[in-house]
Amino acid sequence: MAEYIPSPVEWVRKQVDLYEGSGGTQGTTLLDTGLPVIIVTHIGQKTGAVRKTPLMRVKDGDSYVLVGSQGGAPKDPQWVHNLRGNGEVEIRDETVAQPMRVREVEDAAERARLWALSVAAFPPYADYEKRTTRQIPLFVAEPLRTTG
Repeated sequence: MAEYIPSPVEWVRKQVDLYEGSGGTQGTTLLDTGLPVIIVTHIGQKTGAVRKTPLMRVKDGDSYVLVGSQGGAPKDPQWVHNLRGNGEVEIRDETVAQPMRVREVEDAAERARLWALSVAAFPPYADYEKRTTRQIPLFVAEPLRTTG
C-alpha cells in the first residue's frame, strides 16, 4: 500500500484527521458550516502517494459529483490531475467508505444537469464559476459493480 501524505493545507489536514479519526462521526461538515462533505481518497499522480481531499457532498443517485472549483481559482486543484491520471478512488461519506471509479463529465447535457445539482447542494459554486475563465471540471464517482 502506498504511503499517505497529508495535505500541506492546514484546514484540509484537520478536516481529514477529524473525519477519518472519528470513523466518519465528526468533521462531516465543511469548516463547521453545516454543509456535508465527503472524503475522497486518491493516488497522487506525481508521488504515487495516497492523498485525501474533503469535497462537498453532491449526490446523484448512488453516485457522487466531484467539483473541481478551488474557489474559482485560475487553476484546477491538484486532485483533478490525480483523478485524470487514476480514476480509482475511495469515497467516505460519514461512516461508509466505498471504492469507486471516477470519470470526467464531458457531455454538455449531463454537465448542465450535474452543475445545477452541484449549485443546489453548494450555492457558492455559482460565484466560483463567475470568478474564473476556466471550465470547472466535474467528475462522477460511481460504485464499482461486482459480477457474480
